[in-house]
Amino acid sequence: MSMAGNLRKVGSLRKVGGLRKVARLARRRPKVDLSHPARSPLGSAVVNCVTYREGVRESGGRDLVEAVRRVRKTEDGFVWLGLHEPSELEFADIAELFDLHPLAVEDAIHAHQRPKVERYGQTLFAVLKTVCYVEHAELTATSEVVETGEIMVFVGHDFVITVRHGLHGSLGPVREQLEAEPEQLAQGPAAVLHAIADNVVDDYLTVIDEVQSDIDEVEADVFAQNGARADPGRIYQLKRELLELKRAVVPLARPIQELSGRPLPAVPPQIQAYFRDVSDHLLRAAEQIAAFDELLNSILQAHLAQVTVAQNEDMRKITAWAAIVAVPTMGCGVYGMNFDNMPELHWRFGYPLVLSGMAVICFMVYRGFKRNGWL
Repeated sequence: MSMAGNLRKVGSLRKVGGLRKVARLARRRPKVDLSHPARSPLGSAVVNCVTYREGVRESGGRDLVEAVRRVRKTEDGFVWLGLHEPSELEFADIAELFDLHPLAVEDAIHAHQRPKVERYGQTLFAVLKTVCYVEHAELTATSEVVETGEIMVFVGHDFVITVRHGLHGSLGPVREQLEAEPEQLAQGPAAVLHAIADNVVDDYLTVIDEVQSDIDEVEADVFAQNGARADPGRIYQLKRELLELKRAVVPLARPIQELSGRPLPAVPPQIQAYFRDVSDHLLRAAEQIAAFDELLNSILQAHLAQVTVAQNEDMRKITAWAAIVAVPTMGCGVYGMNFDNMPELHWRFGYPLVLSGMAVICFMVYRGFKRNGWL
């Protein structure tokens, strides 16, 4: 039976009938294993539902209600339910089954939350910002460099619920990596939360490396021979994208510190040591972002200084040529006043002598400006 059909059982179990019509339509759908896709092609928000005992994945169908009953009856193992952008209707019965707090449910459905960790009774609710580098052939003033998403994680004694928003940050590889390490997975739902946080922070470092390549490209263009003509819009665009990356990375520091040092019922001490390693990687990412921000400020200031120097060079050249042109202008102005009694006005050699004098003076002025670097 499909996962959407199982949600109908949840409604009957908790006397909540919000998904019965959807479940009735989905009961005839075939079984599909969906570990990696962003969203189920069946139209449901459910990506996967797996039961783990002693770190080993149990085979069988994806019957959520039966899986929860078995786990709670034997008090062994846990259920990992993965969702992608669920609607309020799709999430209602799941919230009833796992007794999730309404405020956490609202955050999980509507997203756009700051990274945080909150405790609701025995359930831990964590929000992580995911990032993805957007490939582009050439960096322009309108290029999108960083795309963000969100992962919400509900961690209880016998369950993990992941709610993902965005088209990137698939948790399929995380699931496979954990399944390849049953000793780690056997430590319970907190091990899943650590693996997700570790994967998210590793993505931060990967995106930071890609952003550094863009910054190096802009820096090379600015300090090139014609750096004053570089487009400053690219620098501003990188600063905006870096700000978006900073909003995802920096606020996560405090939640990770709480997970690594604060006593929490859902996080055993042996897992907290792993969160300290994640905190170290996160600190490195935050430091690199701060360094990039300072570097972009320096690049922008250097570019503005280059523009100012180039403008001063142009003004000096214009001033020098204006001074040269002023010499013949003055001579022509004097002899163009049309007075009758002007000296040498009717002299035979006056015209060529005046032209020669103006040419010599202009050449001397030109040589002087050239020698001083104005031309």
